[in-house]
Amino acid sequence: MNKPETILDLLQAGAAGAPAIGGEQGDSVTYEGLRALSGRTAARLADCGIGRGGRVAIVLPNGPEMAAAFVALAGCATTAPLNPAYRSEEFRFYLSDLRADALIVERDMESPARAVATELSLPVIELSRDAAGPAGAFTLAGTGGKSAADTSAPGPDDIALILHTSGTTSRPKIVPLTQRNICTSARNIAETLGLTPADRCLNIMPLFHIHGLIGAVLSSLAAGASVWCAPGFNALRFFGWMTEAAPSWYSAVPTMHQAVLSRAGRNRAAIAEAALRFIRSSSSSLPPQVMAALEETFGCPVIESYGMTEAAHQMASNPLPPAARKPGTVGVAAGPEIAVLDGANRPVHAGTIGEVCIRGANVTPGYEANPEANAEAFAGGWFHTGDQGTLDGDGYLTITGRLKEIINRGGEKISPREVDEVLLDHPTVAQAVTFALPHDKLGEEVAAAVVPAGDSGVDERALRDFAAQRLADFKVPRRIVVLEEIPKGATGKVQRIGLHEKLANFL
Repeated sequence: MNKPETILDLLQAGAAGAPAIGGEQGDSVTYEGLRALSGRTAARLADCGIGRGGRVAIVLPNGPEMAAAFVALAGCATTAPLNPAYRSEEFRFYLSDLRADALIVERDMESPARAVATELSLPVIELSRDAAGPAGAFTLAGTGGKSAADTSAPGPDDIALILHTSGTTSRPKIVPLTQRNICTSARNIAETLGLTPADRCLNIMPLFHIHGLIGAVLSSLAAGASVWCAPGFNALRFFGWMTEAAPSWYSAVPTMHQAVLSRAGRNRAAIAEAALRFIRSSSSSLPPQVMAALEETFGCPVIESYGMTEAAHQMASNPLPPAARKPGTVGVAAGPEIAVLDGANRPVHAGTIGEVCIRGANVTPGYEANPEANAEAFAGGWFHTGDQGTLDGDGYLTITGRLKEIINRGGEKISPREVDEVLLDHPTVAQAVTFALPHDKLGEEVAAAVVPAGDSGVDERALRDFAAQRLADFKVPRRIVVLEEIPKGATGKVQRIGLHEKLANFL
């Protein structure tokens, strides 16, 4: 059988009566039900004048309906999921920048996106949960379109998903991902994790982000497996969801894993009942200390993967046992080809630091309407990730930092991740994030934000002395800020760039 390169083909992987997408509301929608829902959605969207190539912005809360809507809509049009927490100005920017043709919102959901869509003359299509149906089932209601829609099925090169980059250092770039891109990535992840129809993923990742959409939802469907979608991440409810969903795995960012660990002592019964085959971590570097604590707590392997939006998520991953997992690395190439290149786009020797570059069928064909960014990012036939790293002799990739996150202290280059891991070894530190602090003479100075591990707090001088015993003097943070919580982005990731601005009141 040919490998599916469109979502409609990918949905054929599941047996008709097998569960596909579930959640708190009750029974899961089956694969047969999801395929039928996709057909009804395409017909309803066509009634609204939107078909193949039409751009639909989705503003829905996390849960099975959002997951099913993404799958059904991407099977007939181009989807653009947006963070429901955005404010009016943000919706105005993203809806305009995406050149959306319509907005889909939950029927009873109050959102500033509605007023912005009206301002921009965008049709608003309301999604209602089908109360008589299983979790994930929905209906759409909207006004008729002004012109006939193209109702032909999208091909592998049609755009299925549009997302923006985080835009921490510049205007966010539009990343179009084709049907082939996302289906290839979903298959890559399913193969890496050895997913079978017997597996069930507990999704706690936001479904406006590539990690949740592809790493949890579409990878499960590519294997004929099921995904149970929580209504967002909540550490207080996580163990209840574990009991209700009975998953074989879950995927999250490191800060979520740390929050789960902080509640583990109060939920020993749920942990004892859990039958996790593995735990997956991605989207930012997992400190080895957190990996060890997760494995000890849950009694299963932790698989760290490396992904980004431009690659439709996964690029590299540590393999499952019995293959070797190397803590501190993001594993081996897991789909695309990976190389570490120098400034002249030449491969460097094993162990030498360079820029991580990739190429393969899961990689975006290029940023939309941004020739300058494409010329830089795709130089030499490779996509340049902007990450700095090394490959060892076995092909395991270690990320040493973002090129733009590297701290330049008077000409000395410092990897913030290296400092993080040293600080995390101190018994009073639960979380640590090292970042650049502007300095009038050195250009940048080293600073760190830490969250205490207990009620006794953190002694800044003692922590600096601890770091000084393990790091060269120029790498030791000159300023340490103790916080109850470190500011995070919408997906739960800590963004080092600009962190000094967010913490200005503490510095």
